[in-house]
Amino acid sequence: MDGQATPLLTVRGLRIAFGGRPVVHGIDFDVGAGEKVALVGESGSGKTVSALSLLRLLPDARIEGEVRFDGQSLLTLPERALRALRGDAVAYVFQEPMTALDPLYPVGEQIAEVLRLKRALLPREAWARAVEWLAQVGIDDAPRRARQYPHQLSGGQRQRAMIAMALAGEPRLLIADEPTTALDASLRLQILALLEDLQRRLGLAVLLITHDLNLVRRFADRVVVMEQGQVVEAGPVAQVFDAPTHPYTVRLLGSRPVRPKALQADTPPADAPPCLELDGLRVTYRVPRPGWRGWFCAGQFPAVHGVSARLAPGRTLGVVGESGSGKSTLALAALGLLPVQGRLAVMGRAWQGGAMDRPLRREVQVVFQDPFSSLSPRLTVEQIVEEGLRVHEPRLSAAERRKRVVAALQEVGLLPATATPAEVAAWLQRYPHAFSGGQRQRIAIARALIVQPRLLVLDEPTSALDVTVQRQVIELLLRLQRERGLSYLLITHDVDVVWAMAHDVLVMRAGAVVESGPALQVLRAPREPYTRQLLESAGPLAA
Repeated sequence: MDGQATPLLTVRGLRIAFGGRPVVHGIDFDVGAGEKVALVGESGSGKTVSALSLLRLLPDARIEGEVRFDGQSLLTLPERALRALRGDAVAYVFQEPMTALDPLYPVGEQIAEVLRLKRALLPREAWARAVEWLAQVGIDDAPRRARQYPHQLSGGQRQRAMIAMALAGEPRLLIADEPTTALDASLRLQILALLEDLQRRLGLAVLLITHDLNLVRRFADRVVVMEQGQVVEAGPVAQVFDAPTHPYTVRLLGSRPVRPKALQADTPPADAPPCLELDGLRVTYRVPRPGWRGWFCAGQFPAVHGVSARLAPGRTLGVVGESGSGKSTLALAALGLLPVQGRLAVMGRAWQGGAMDRPLRREVQVVFQDPFSSLSPRLTVEQIVEEGLRVHEPRLSAAERRKRVVAALQEVGLLPATATPAEVAAWLQRYPHAFSGGQRQRIAIARALIVQPRLLVLDEPTSALDVTVQRQVIELLLRLQRERGLSYLLITHDVDVVWAMAHDVLVMRAGAVVESGPALQVLRAPREPYTRQLLESAGPLAA
């Protein structure tokens, strides 16, 4: 930004506190007209609450300092005037569109509502304009999609609909809070390209809130780095990334997953019975058929077809692909949660259904993508981790279960080995909301490990985590694999995670395997154009 130009947004001495506890400590930054600024930091750094405070969207917070937009003081502006500014001159794109969009209304109607309120358009005109916006943000068949509900759209389509809703008011400043966190690499690039195109055509200023450093490098003009509620470094992206001066920035930039030397020198194991064997696997879903024929019989959608693979003991099979590629369906099938056609054997046995599968379910456990939603908020840590023991070892006493729970939590690095009995008891009685994202994922891993499985299905185990926490969880999983001889079926859209963990790789697209083989071969010298496209979207692999 030109140093002589007046910034569109000026923030000086911004302080935020909840219940008397300060969380943001006097930060300063500017966003110029038409400029792209990234606010970067880990969870808890204060970047999201700082962005929400700009238009006073934190009703329980005490906000002090100065926030000026186009010369107006936003912290002293009357509520009526501020309400007119929201969604008009300044608009937000929130992190999770599935929760930000109203599930009871079609997406077109939600965009049309903005146009009726902010542009005073008549209902028919507002609907037509909403369809135009959906087409403008790259949603195919916009008239049909406009009549669909959020759950009927893919993750990328929902995010595009959120962007369309934000832009419908024709704002001058767009605040995008983690707009690509849950999206795969190619969709991230598409959303990024969309924002850049709209920013150029509409002259938007963009404040991007993110922990994705690759996104910042590709998109932003300037970066502001936050740690524990303070700005620790700021400047042009090239300057900060190439020559960081603050230790925290250095640590963030050095947190990208790397491939361990043991995996670099990987050699296939001797022939051993596989933990998981797939041969011609096919999974289909029932879908309604159009027209009167749908009254009598449903159609079939092949979510996975013709997949064959083997997972040997002590190894990791990475399954990578875009949203809708069938990788999560493959994981559900491996867990015995979906009916399948073809051969699927776990430890040499097929899923039978019901009580007959109980011994096999002990051998196969799962770690889900989002530890906050996969851990019951009503149960303590002790109750969550010991749940498997109650099912598979019901004869254990309460004292024996607690001993196993403590050992599991210590193994995943959550509970210090030096903790006193009183400290241990306090830890065990805490609930999931009292832990950070990385700590919750460690609890989820402990819950899976406590029944001593041989195969773990890892469904996007790090996608909801910051880069530094992501690397810690990857290192934990690699250590547990070495010590326990665990096998992992790793489901992910993150090529970096596959590079850091996998011995072998399946690349999936539209339910089929397009390329497979040793990770070094597939990721270093891909044969298929689709694999090359995925790798190019993710950027260069860490050394």
